[in-house]
Amino acid sequence: MVFTCVTFVFFTILVAVISYVKTKGDDQTTADGYFLAGRGLPGVVIAGSLLLTNLSAEQLVGTNGQTWAVGMSPMAFEVMAATALIVLALFAAPRYLKSGITTIPQLIGERFDRVTKLWFSIAYIILYLVVQIPVILYSGSLVFENIFGLSGLLGITKFQSVVILCILITVVGSIYAIFGGLKAVAVSDTINGVGLLIGGLMIPFLSLNVLGKAATGGGIVDGIKYLVANHADMLNSIAPAETVAPAVPWPTVFLGLVFLGFQSWCTHQSFIQRVLAAENLKEAQKGALYCAFLKILGFMFLALPGVIAYALFQIEGTQVSMMDDAYPALISRVVPQPVMGFFAAVMFGAILSSFNSVLNSVNTMFTMDIYKEFINKDASELKLVDVGKKIGIVFAIFSMIVGPMVYFFPAGLKTFLDSFVMLVGLPVLSAVFGGFFFKYLPKYAARFIMVFHIICYGGFMILAPSYSILGGGDGAIHYLYAVSILWPIELLIMYFMNRANKNKGEQAWIQQDVKAVDLTPWKYRKIISVVVMICVVLVYIAFSPLGVGAW
Repeated sequence: MVFTCVTFVFFTILVAVISYVKTKGDDQTTADGYFLAGRGLPGVVIAGSLLLTNLSAEQLVGTNGQTWAVGMSPMAFEVMAATALIVLALFAAPRYLKSGITTIPQLIGERFDRVTKLWFSIAYIILYLVVQIPVILYSGSLVFENIFGLSGLLGITKFQSVVILCILITVVGSIYAIFGGLKAVAVSDTINGVGLLIGGLMIPFLSLNVLGKAATGGGIVDGIKYLVANHADMLNSIAPAETVAPAVPWPTVFLGLVFLGFQSWCTHQSFIQRVLAAENLKEAQKGALYCAFLKILGFMFLALPGVIAYALFQIEGTQVSMMDDAYPALISRVVPQPVMGFFAAVMFGAILSSFNSVLNSVNTMFTMDIYKEFINKDASELKLVDVGKKIGIVFAIFSMIVGPMVYFFPAGLKTFLDSFVMLVGLPVLSAVFGGFFFKYLPKYAARFIMVFHIICYGGFMILAPSYSILGGGDGAIHYLYAVSILWPIELLIMYFMNRANKNKGEQAWIQQDVKAVDLTPWKYRKIISVVVMICVVLVYIAFSPLGVGAW
């Protein structure tokens, strides 16, 4: 345990030192310098920061917990993200950089009006503070409680341990997000990204080795053979259409899940902020497409270990009562003690990355979309940076209080987060993409869609209708079906609004190029996009009844 703690502290401090050295000379006295890293991020840093912003303990714990419970179908969240990143590179990024925006609500305000901007800013901030950041804090705390057994060492309850760890993560993460700005966050993300790929990819091989020994006394190859021979059904990523969460019904992979991916990767402020900080369009497109390859690879450490854990725990008789306990239990079982400190540091880096990225985005939206727009229009650059830091402290304390409360939600971290994010996320997607598609929309269109969506989707979540009403099984209809139906309906409503306004002779909206960065596209963007799609198809074939999976 001493060696584990020493290596953990060493790697964590190393990342902090490198981040400090790389950013100590940067100008953070301006809003662009603090919130957008001076619009100077290269593609590699954007890719690493995008990956780490998305990838935290709620992904590692949540998705692997899902696959432990239902098999490989949840890998769709990772693999299909690559398609959304293609849309980000080819469609969204050029338009965002053309407007020179700092936040997504700012773009919505430019497309519609100030009131709409305020609505979406408040909705996003509430979503991040009440749902997303608390889930990040709790899931990170859960991982470290299971790895280090803090409750046993200190003689306290598991919940008390979660509270202590939430405080620790908040304090360290806030140092990056509040005092370092986006550049410090992005640099630390890139370093931790390398560590995560190394550490994360170790897990399936270490797990297969332990499985092989437990099953036949062999090694990795024997573990693979045992898994395919005895649990091929768990390796199948094609789930029946009537399946319930956390499994992913196969029709929703091409509809609701794709829409969720558009929302996450093309309109989510904490992701988009990295693209907005690109030094030019070429680097933004490189970053998005590099990240697409990393997301395809992600199923190796975000989905497969859960299935291996299922097979291993059956052999060894390991009792896991909650899906969110499966991955931490596997880590404690398969990672050798000499490596545990490094792996814990990598996990800590991933947790910090998601926490400080979302916190930085919340600070940015409050400062630029609410404070500057509605409270102090004449605020200087220094004042905006100062407000961003102070409100960041307030938001961090609030999140630290709410985080431990997620302990009382037993349905699974990933399902909880994904389903609730769409309450606000889908109206944002409609406002942004609908605003680009339809040039004659009335100013109130986005607000109408938000109210319509919250009523419809909120009603679906509360009523939880069953497949039995359609003559199917008794389980609740998957939330991705609601997403699959609602977004096309919302776009259709906007289409009719657009046509009606056009017939009235209203003036078309024209996006202005503010010349913030060079908009010359990357010449290999289309070729790389095709390669990404081929890789997505091959991975799905591999984990289907045509490959290692079976019905």
